[in-house]
Amino acid sequence: VQLQASGGGLVQSGGSLRLSCAASGITFSMYDMGWFRQSPGKQRELVAVITSGGSTNIADSVKGRFTISRDNAKNTVYLQMNSLKPEDTAVYYCNAQVFRFNYWGQGTLVTVSS
Repeated sequence: VQLQASGGGLVQSGGSLRLSCAASGITFSMYDMGWFRQSPGKQRELVAVITSGGSTNIADSVKGRFTISRDNAKNTVYLQMNSLKPEDTAVYYCNAQVFRFNYWGQGTLVTVSS
């Protein structure tokens, strides 16, 4: 199983980035897919999740700014991040979960400068 996250980088406050996570080795359409993030000294936190059925849940801290989507034909989940703030700086991790199966990607660093 591989979850390959990409799209991170350095952006100015107010800017946008789109993260992608390409999955292989799983039946992607069956999995709930999520994005988590972790800043130095903080616990990993849920940013957004999209279920296998397409329902979404967005953390209050990013609601209205971030959008999660998936393309089952491409085995890829996306996180569109707009109006970025310095407090969004973190390593962003992709997650795939169904039943007792839970997989993590390697993370992609997002740095938002003020």
